[in-house]
Amino acid sequence: MLGEVVGKDGLRRDIQLKGAGRTPFSRGGDGRAALGPVLREYIVSEAMAALGIPTTRALAAVSTGEAVVREEVLPGAILTRVAASHLRVGTFEFFAARDDREALETLTKYALARHYPKADTSRGPALALLVGVIDAQAALVARWLGVGFVHGVMNTDNTTISGETIDYGPCAFLDDYDPRKKFSSIDKQGRYAFAMQPRIMQWNLTRLAESLLPLVSTDEEEAIRLVTADLEAYGEKFDAAYTRVLRAKLGLGLEEDGDRALADDLMERLATNHVDFTLFFRRLATFAENENDESVAALFENPGAFNDWAESWRKRLAKESVSPSERAKAMRRVNPAFIPRNHRVEEVIAAAIGKEDFGPFEKLVEVLARPYEDQPENAAFADAPAVKRNYVTFCGT
Repeated sequence: MLGEVVGKDGLRRDIQLKGAGRTPFSRGGDGRAALGPVLREYIVSEAMAALGIPTTRALAAVSTGEAVVREEVLPGAILTRVAASHLRVGTFEFFAARDDREALETLTKYALARHYPKADTSRGPALALLVGVIDAQAALVARWLGVGFVHGVMNTDNTTISGETIDYGPCAFLDDYDPRKKFSSIDKQGRYAFAMQPRIMQWNLTRLAESLLPLVSTDEEEAIRLVTADLEAYGEKFDAAYTRVLRAKLGLGLEEDGDRALADDLMERLATNHVDFTLFFRRLATFAENENDESVAALFENPGAFNDWAESWRKRLAKESVSPSERAKAMRRVNPAFIPRNHRVEEVIAAAIGKEDFGPFEKLVEVLARPYEDQPENAAFADAPAVKRNYVTFCGT
């Protein structure tokens, strides 16, 4: 951590160096970062910001000129990262493990004032902070699922108090929709698979609640009862947030009881037919405007699977008085044409490391800065990989 700055917008931000060397928390590692992981975090965090998803930002990526030894010798680099703060669930666990109540109280009041100054503190600062983080993280994970993002290592140190996405290590984006998809080389059991992310977030939030127990009540049973009630509300909050995301992706402006079932039916068909997640929703916007467009059905191994679902979707759309062109515009505002395609990220990293050519990296960052625009001149960046393979990611730091 270098410190804090208050920007021209009045917001306070932390500035941190990632890969600058050992710290008391390096766990025996060298604290260094290789160029590849630094470029990955730069690309993906900036893409997430452009997608409108709360995230830490990459201020700069610099080469150090030093060698970093991993499975092979790699060029070293440092990422300068900016965040609303770098407070994590793990920060609270650290002091709770030491039974340092004074530090927990100080940290709780500070985090509440910094991130949730308007929170209702009638039940005390600890519960107010817990509810604030639950709300923020429920909304965040729903947004992740909306763009097909898989974090890859959702431990409590990678769960921010602010509700920002942080630490883009073995992260990746879905090509074909598969709720069980995982990318991390160390995630053998699929703990952090795409559809597991809401559940894992609740597990992380439970660890935060445990850390806060001494501040909730001197009666441990009463403290557990109180935090449990808030934790149990997480599922409903996430479902509501995710349903809102799905409605927007499907061009639905009103709330109807059968909307989630309509979306869930679609997701099952996408998975069964190995349909590209991003291409489907972007093309669906075109289909909403022109029902004669056959490019959506062409994504399905069995085009009839889409056509059958589309009948139900059209009946649902008929309940709303929105013109096809306006609906298509709204859908394009939430369904990106461009995401950090895994094969594209690997291509630019390979060029940077192998050829010291940063042109492809700069071009990709430029394209991803406008994810919701069609950009005909850059259409190739929206394409799915020509050859499907089992993509694997690594932490690297």
